[in-house]
Amino acid sequence: MNHKALFATTSLGPYTLKNRIVFPPLTRQRSAQPGNVPTDLMAEYYRQRASAGFMISEGTQIEPRGQGYAWTPGIYSQQQIEGWKKVTRAVHAEGGIIFAQLWHVGRVSHSALQPEEGAPVAPSAIMAEKVKAFIETGPNTGTLVAPSAPRELTHSEIKSLVGLYAQAAKNALSAGFDGVEIHAANGYLVNQFISEHANQRTDEYGGSVENRLRFLREIVQAISDAIGPERLGVRFTPLFTSTDEDRVYIGLVEKDPHKTYVEAVKILESAGVAYVSVAEADWENAPDLPEAFRREIRAVFSGRIIYAGRYTAERGARLVEEDLADLIAFGRPFIANPDLPERIANGWPLNNHHAATLYGGTSEGFTDYPVYQKELLKTS
Repeated sequence: MNHKALFATTSLGPYTLKNRIVFPPLTRQRSAQPGNVPTDLMAEYYRQRASAGFMISEGTQIEPRGQGYAWTPGIYSQQQIEGWKKVTRAVHAEGGIIFAQLWHVGRVSHSALQPEEGAPVAPSAIMAEKVKAFIETGPNTGTLVAPSAPRELTHSEIKSLVGLYAQAAKNALSAGFDGVEIHAANGYLVNQFISEHANQRTDEYGGSVENRLRFLREIVQAISDAIGPERLGVRFTPLFTSTDEDRVYIGLVEKDPHKTYVEAVKILESAGVAYVSVAEADWENAPDLPEAFRREIRAVFSGRIIYAGRYTAERGARLVEEDLADLIAFGRPFIANPDLPERIANGWPLNNHHAATLYGGTSEGFTDYPVYQKELLKTS
């Protein structure tokens, strides 16, 4: 077996994982309309990839205001919950374990996606830069647009949002998910509160690092109270450098990212959550995450640590062997290779993903990627 470190069993919260390979949250924009409802096709897509040791759903908005891209699924209506049941049943039938990623885009949205075409909400009324929302312009067609100017959330609205996260977690368990992940990365709402660039509030949610982490702390506590911290994970993007490339939004670089995110992880440790997921810079020639940061995260956090970001099996296995990671997530390789763990174990070649079919569409580039044809080995 190749890369044996990736195939050792481990625990995550109350669950035993069959390998260390993670299918991470990947936006695919294929929910049914109207209503942003998960479909049978989505159930098949997740079922095909259930050989992962652990799976997290694509980002699923916790309320209508949380949507920044057309056709992404939600987790706030009964119809959506029923749709997700198809997904979780399919995954569980294959012996998989899957959490739902709870998502709110905050200011990274457009009035066309908002209830009554209102302004997107944010910790402060500051425009998002170097990022696009995606709106529908007709049946199965859409376009990237600059986000609309956001409005600042009131104090009472922030408290209500904390409750919406907790309700979304309850909805996820009702839908059959094994737990939830808070999307606190990529410049979306929770990340906006954390960031000194997006948060200029003067109340207890702004200013110091402690205050900017308050929204995260309250959500973590509310979800822990609702479903248990052992069924909760959090995803961060602690960037140490930026890029001017026109690319998918990745997040915000703080003046002291090391301190900011170590303090954030300490909140998770105090709450006893199951894992922290760190999504690294993924653009061409991006620098590696500093080893000092990886080591401090390991030192302050006793739960499982997941890393994602252009990992090869070799690089991921090395991080597990060095005890800096417990699990490694593979994004686009898992999109193109539904049997990715088996391919890694046997050293089989990988399919390449088709960039044109990543977002929106039907089964093409979604459920039609082939598994490795073992009979080829017999004739070669």
